[in-house]
Order: sequence, then structure tokens, then C-alpha cells
Amino acid sequence: MLVEERDGRLVRIVDRMGHVWAHLAWQGDQLARLTVPGATVAGEIIDDPLLGKAHVVGDTTISAIDWQRPTEIPTLAAPAGLPPGAGGAILNTIAILAARAKVPALRYAGPYPTHALWRSLLRSFRPTGTEAVFVADIIDRMARLARDPIPIDFAPAAHDRIAIPGGHVEVRGALERVYLDGISYEPDGSPARLVGQSCEVWFGDSLWSRVATFDPDGTLIDGPHPIRECTSDVVGKPFPPALVAAIAELVADAAPAPLRTAAREFVLARPLRWADLGARAARVDDELAVHAALWECVSPHGLGRLALALAEALVPIVTAAALRSQ
Repeated sequence: MLVEERDGRLVRIVDRMGHVWAHLAWQGDQLARLTVPGATVAGEIIDDPLLGKAHVVGDTTISAIDWQRPTEIPTLAAPAGLPPGAGGAILNTIAILAARAKVPALRYAGPYPTHALWRSLLRSFRPTGTEAVFVADIIDRMARLARDPIPIDFAPAAHDRIAIPGGHVEVRGALERVYLDGISYEPDGSPARLVGQSCEVWFGDSLWSRVATFDPDGTLIDGPHPIRECTSDVVGKPFPPALVAAIAELVADAAPAPLRTAAREFVLARPLRWADLGARAARVDDELAVHAALWECVSPHGLGRLALALAEALVPIVTAAALRSQ
């Protein structure tokens, strides 16, 4: 990652392909504007009814920080107000700014310590605590719009973000993440995951598709290839009510304690059917859908294991939706 300075201040972040990942304009010591692909943070500070002192970014707001020497991870009022990738680019820029200012660690002091935010922070920071501690009091923090810092230090550890056709790769010594055609491939991902230097889609213990392969430095050497189509006979078929009820209980059991009732009710309130979802295990809109490849790959190992796999696929999207409804 190349950085460009002017008068001792960071003004651009550029990758080895010449792609600009951040452009910063300054007025003296104050940020005038930060532009990343898909979003612009306005440097002007406004009074936001939710966050207090804040900047406008996209269709939402972000809590105001000292951009020259950031010591706090900002709160985003509505993450859905940013296009995919913009939030991660902003966080990575903050990590670079903090490292340049020799800030040893930042803390999060907002009301939304979600699992998704934790995963995003891991890409640009090294934490001293655990995910369980970070998300433990989320319902209480949301209810009181908490602004006290969570006692976990996040040391700046920005990644190199390198553009590729259809997305980008993230490298910190080795390839750590690939974002390709709207899908994130990470080492612990499911069903889309990064296996060594390959983007793959797995259902259960079965490799479904190998999408692309990279050198350790993030150079694309094979692909991307289309994700295998699922032609199972169950595609489009609804789940019987009794099975939906059983899956709702399994989802509730796996959800965080404060969200279990809401998660159960969310599953029970919507039709659930099989679908071909590409590299996604599940989807929610007016109904819930799960990838029919789970039937093809997991059901031969028993219906009990299939039920657990279906619950595992649904838990992330159901708990996120239940959290938004709180």
C-alpha cells in the first residue's frame, strides 16, 4: 500500500495497481473530506440526534473523531446506509492514520458492538480482548445509546487493499480476505471461505465450487470461475410447517440469549424454502431461503445433521434481523 503526503498529512492511499482507496482533503488540522470507493465522509461536524457530534457519510452519519490522531473507533448510525466495502475502507484508513500518529490503540465507545463490526475491526486492528466480551452487552448498550468505551484495545494493523476484477484482496503479510462479486471469502467463512490462497464454496464437508486462486501476495492466477449451479429437485420447494418449527427452535437456541424469542418468532413468521443462492447459505427478504446444496451435501449424513446445518446457515441473518427490530 502506497501513501501520499502533503504538508505532513496523508492525502491519498493507493495500491500497487494504481487504484485509489482513499483520498483525504484537509483544512488546517481538520479533515475537510474523506472519499473512499462508494462513500464520502464530510469533515463538517453536525449535531446528530443519535450520535451527538457527527459527520455525514453517504445516507447516514458517523460519530466525530480526531482524524489527525484518532483514538476512538467511530460509530456508524446505520451501516446499511453505506455500500458494501465502504465501511471497511474507512476503518482501514483510520488504522493507517492512527499508526502514522503513533497511537498505540483505539477503543470503541458506541451503542452497536455487533458481531459484524467485530469481524470488520479484525481486518484493520489487533484486539486485546475477545468477541464474546465485545458483544456481551449489546442490548443494554443499544437501549441506553451507550457512549462509554468497551475495555478492549484495538492496535492499528491496517491491511494492504489491492484491486482485482470484480473486487479486491486484503493482504497483511499473507492473503487474508478476498471480496469478489459481492461475496467475502475468509479463512473461517461459510459457505464461502478462503482455503490457503483459493476462494472456495463448501457445504458441509463437500467442496461445491473453487472460484479463484491467488499468489500469497494477492495476485490473481486462476479464475474467477462461475459458482456451480444447483439443479437439485428440491429447489423452489417450501419446508413443511413442522420442520420450520423445529428449525426455529434450533435457531433460537443458537442465538444470543436476549434475542432468542425474537429469532424464533422471525423464523416462524416467514415462509422457508430451498433455493440456489450461489455462494450464500441463506437469504432473507419477504421469505427465508436456504441453499439447496445443503440438501445435496448434508442430508446423506442424516436429517439431524441437516437440521443443525440449516440452523447454522440461518442464525447469522436471523439474529441480525432480530437485532435491527429491537
